[in-house]
Amino acid sequence: MSSSSPAAGRAVTRTLSDDPLGGTVRRTVLPSGLRVLTEAIPTMRSVSFGIWVAVGSRDETGTQAGAAHFLEHLLFKGTRKRSALEISSEIEAVGGETNAFTTKEYTCYYARVLDEDLPLAIDVMCDAVADSVLAAADVETERGVILEEIAMHDDEPGDEVHDLFARAIYGDHPLGRLISGTEETVTPMTRRQIQGFYRSRYTAPQIVIAAAGNLDHAAVVKLVRQALGGTPLDTDPAAPAPHRATTPAVRTQPATTLVEPKETEQAHVLLGCPAIDRTDERRFALGVLNNVLGGGMSSRLFQEIREQRGLAYSVYSYASQYADSGVFAVYAGCAPGKVDEVLDLTRAELARVAAEGITEAELARGKGMSKGSFVLGLEDTGSRMSRLAKGELLYGNLMPVDELLARVDAVTLADVNGLAAELLGRPMSLAVVGPFDSGAFTA
Repeated sequence: MSSSSPAAGRAVTRTLSDDPLGGTVRRTVLPSGLRVLTEAIPTMRSVSFGIWVAVGSRDETGTQAGAAHFLEHLLFKGTRKRSALEISSEIEAVGGETNAFTTKEYTCYYARVLDEDLPLAIDVMCDAVADSVLAAADVETERGVILEEIAMHDDEPGDEVHDLFARAIYGDHPLGRLISGTEETVTPMTRRQIQGFYRSRYTAPQIVIAAAGNLDHAAVVKLVRQALGGTPLDTDPAAPAPHRATTPAVRTQPATTLVEPKETEQAHVLLGCPAIDRTDERRFALGVLNNVLGGGMSSRLFQEIREQRGLAYSVYSYASQYADSGVFAVYAGCAPGKVDEVLDLTRAELARVAAEGITEAELARGKGMSKGSFVLGLEDTGSRMSRLAKGELLYGNLMPVDELLARVDAVTLADVNGLAAELLGRPMSLAVVGPFDSGAFTA
């Protein structure tokens, strides 16, 4: 991914695609190194505008755990120009909406407004992200909010099991930590720590601004430059922080079983293993394999465990991919007394696919699911805006829709079965939340 700045004082613009299934996509790199991407869709009457920062929970040190999420909360609390109320009320007064989220590898702040209100959205969002004051009183208020959020998360075993599984796979690596941090890390975190994280990590080369809808690219770029003028994001830092400060997620520990004893009516189970990273060319084959195994109601696991045997209300598989790692996992929610049978059936099905592969009919269905879900997912400006930003931030390029569909079409039975044999034959880690003793299960 290139984020180098253009020649001093000059912005560099180019057209990335004129997609028949979308709009015209253009990209401008500002002198500061900040990148602006837009997709013009004249048939829309709305615009989604997002500011994406290449920093997430995996970029924190142990004492910083939760800093990226803490900062996400604070940036809407006030700037030198606006109070927290003014930030929200200016957007809501025109019927727009704003929100933000933090992941393990990036943070996003976004707004969706009518096309005529895009200048307002750009000004408000750029102000909030680039020039927050991080007032001491707001730090204390949001600390309380975040601690409540952490406590609430502990009351949601269906969510907690995913965090437990990440710890089973990654151990003490930052990818195994909670995005929110913990009570032990959030409670002592100081304003000075958060401020240092903000100014060292939120630098222009680390930021992608994306917008999709009824817009003009040149006008968006001009508005962004005006909004960022005089802020720290208006200049290229002399020594920007590295894109990825943490060590690669090389997994050395054996398969791990973690059980969180909790008095719940339903047991929550995750069984899985390390998989491929997001740039691996086999990611399209993995998408097909995932669809066949647990990607829908016609999948093998759903049919075997829920439809034929009625052992679980919810059962599905998924693949998560990061810059240098990934996981494949199967989730099931079932009565505590049925966990052993659900695990036996899941392991048996995974072993069967590893040994025998999938069929031609399953291949066709899995490819159709991949293509259909992707295209149907581009029916609104928010998803199109996200696609622009993720293409730039995570892959360094935007793959045209037709090319992506062609890559899925090109997946062969041998591709899927070869990956299944490699992936599903690996030792499986297990995470369980429910009314069990900590030593009740083995991987």
